[in-house]
Amino acid sequence: MKYAPVWLLFFFAWTGSAQSTSDSIPMDNRYLEDQFYIGITYNFLLDQPDNVSQRNLSYGLQAGFVKDIPLNEGRTRALGIGVGYGIYSYYSNLFAQESSDAINYSIVESGEFKRNKLENHMIELPIEFRWRNSTATEYKFWRVYGGIKLSYLLGARSKFLSDAEIDSDGLVTTVARRITFSNTNVSKFQYGLTINLGYNTFNVHAYYALNNLFDDGVQVNGQDITMTPLRLGFIFYIL
Repeated sequence: MKYAPVWLLFFFAWTGSAQSTSDSIPMDNRYLEDQFYIGITYNFLLDQPDNVSQRNLSYGLQAGFVKDIPLNEGRTRALGIGVGYGIYSYYSNLFAQESSDAINYSIVESGEFKRNKLENHMIELPIEFRWRNSTATEYKFWRVYGGIKLSYLLGARSKFLSDAEIDSDGLVTTVARRITFSNTNVSKFQYGLTINLGYNTFNVHAYYALNNLFDDGVQVNGQDITMTPLRLGFIFYIL
């Protein structure tokens, strides 16, 4: 047992050294936040022409990747530049019908159709200034991300569906109509202001368009269609 103090001294020296080494391991200060996102929105149409109103649930889906570029040592402020894909549907009583040389618009009554929508497919480029109070080890934090979103229209489709009407004798009086075509009157380039804010998993998303949904000069009943989208919903971040 005469060597016990020596072994104990060696043991405590070794554990102290190990603890010191563990404490000296640097914390990862090169972490990045919120690089992948997915969101769902309800889509409003502002400044609608007279007698135009929305119907059904006008929904939107978006997903993409944002490159997080920290601007300070604590990485609580950053610039986000990304690319994504969005699908946005607008249900209303604004009826579009394709002719040989133009697209004509009219307003239909509620009982005259079952479903009428305009569906847009977009490539999106979000640019955000990001503030959060995260750390390398804290995964629940507050965030406020504001900026602009630039969008390019890949394609827009107008879709109309009406039910067949049957009289009291069981005879069809009006044949069901189904109309679908590529709508070239929708603005190719769209842009607007965005803000995403919240805590941990759930974050509120808002997009306010700064230009019209349709090209200049598109009219219904002699009135310019100058509607602009407002999208409100939730956005979820991964990594």
